[in-house]
Amino acid sequence: MSLVIANLVDIVKKQYLFKLKANIDSFSSLIWIQLLALLFSLGGVGSTLASSGYLSIEVKYYSADLVIAFTMIWAFVTAIIITTKPYRNQDFTYVTNRLSSSLANIIFLLTASIIGGITAMLVNNLLKIIAYFIFNEQLYSFQSGFRELALGISMTILYVFCISAFGYLVGTLVQVSKLFILFVPVLFFGTILLKTSVQKEPFLTSIFKFYFFEPSLLLLLLKILLTSCLFFFTSIAILNRMEVRR
Repeated sequence: MSLVIANLVDIVKKQYLFKLKANIDSFSSLIWIQLLALLFSLGGVGSTLASSGYLSIEVKYYSADLVIAFTMIWAFVTAIIITTKPYRNQDFTYVTNRLSSSLANIIFLLTASIIGGITAMLVNNLLKIIAYFIFNEQLYSFQSGFRELALGISMTILYVFCISAFGYLVGTLVQVSKLFILFVPVLFFGTILLKTSVQKEPFLTSIFKFYFFEPSLLLLLLKILLTSCLFFFTSIAILNRMEVRR
């Protein structure tokens, strides 16, 4: 009888491919969610009206902001779902451990973020096409070429990946104790109410500005990557302390 030593890279690769097939429905839900966001964005994400005498001008703003927001929510929920017990038990189809399972999950979430980021920006272009050809809107775009589009896709992927990392951490904490199902919403709304009552800027607003209003592209990249790594590292450390199968 020969002793087969499973290589970590091979195991992660097999688990990753298995997760892609097993979670194919999540990508179908992504399409529907982005189409729903597109529907909500058809009237524009904002507008400005100016009038003088008999002259009236209305300016509508079309962007992928709502589509990206819905994509982030999808990534957050998807990350939580793959930490649940039924999905964790699927890993035992192979010779595996917590580390290989987590690495496969991270690669899967990265793939989902890439697909979500690309499709979100494509939906943005679809939105402009609909506005121009169906609503007969006169469009003026701030994007001037492929470079801006590539930058937009790249940053969207990073933001979606970071949100999925946070969702993975939340899902991991919930698997440790169901009390976190209540703790996370209480912390979320409690922070808002506390800061509002003392007339200070809500903590979540500060976090939003920290990640979305960074003028330096390099610093923004470091913030997102380090935060994502911190979330995933914490999740892996917690999962490694859990029993082999719950």
